[in-house]
Amino acid sequence: MKIAVYPGTFDPPTNGHLDIIKRASLLFDRIIIAVTDSNTHKNPTFDIDTRLEILKEITKKMNNVTVDSFHGLLVDYVKSVKATVIVRGLRVISDFEFEFQMALMNRKLDKNIETIFLMPDEKFTYLSSSVVKEIVHLGGNMECLIPEIVKEKLLEKYGNKNRDSVKKAR
Repeated sequence: MKIAVYPGTFDPPTNGHLDIIKRASLLFDRIIIAVTDSNTHKNPTFDIDTRLEILKEITKKMNNVTVDSFHGLLVDYVKSVKATVIVRGLRVISDFEFEFQMALMNRKLDKNIETIFLMPDEKFTYLSSSVVKEIVHLGGNMECLIPEIVKEKLLEKYGNKNRDSVKKAR
């Protein structure tokens, strides 16, 4: 059985993340979406339990996808779940340098773990969690960017002021 881990903060999960999950689920026997709270460079919008809840909801129909959380080194987590592959998404060329560096470091830490890069559908290449949060803060249209449950959670968190702009766009 070939097990892969798709790690990230997923704050919030976007349709780009979902696209990578769908693509990876076709390539591997099992995909574990591994949500981390270890990234000290990010200040999360949602707590880890909310992110786990959202990811479980949007992947519930994918039989070979599970959602989990981890803290600490990714390679340690990957080994603990008996996976051999890390899946990472590459949207634009600026992602490559960081992801390449991380892949090489993970290989240095454990030469038995391979990193695979997947590109999302081109309609998601501009999309990131940061962009989604900025659009929400400014009351912009979130349609086609995020799953419905993410939109609901963001509106819950930031209030209904953004709801009017979402309705107008329909």
